[in-house]
Amino acid sequence: MKKLIINIWAYNHHTTFTVEAEDNSESVEKAILDKLGEKSIIWENLGNSYSNQINRITYEEVIKDDRQPSEGTLHTKESSGSQMGAGAS
Repeated sequence: MKKLIINIWAYNHHTTFTVEAEDNSESVEKAILDKLGEKSIIWENLGNSYSNQINRITYEEVIKDDRQPSEGTLHTKESSGSQMGAGAS
């Protein structure tokens, strides 16, 4: 199982949450749908600052860094949209 940070931008709204899933698209999709089904997700209304024609889901794998056990490094995988990446230090 991998821990993933999920970002969804859709219809002038955005949300971020974490899930655990196997390393295949079906497992990631099921984990996202299960989390959305819990109805515990808080959506942020972006208003007019976001084009509702651009809807996307991205996810980043959280990998532990052996040099800093309490910290993690983020690696990006993406299902659609533009390339994104971030690192935690």
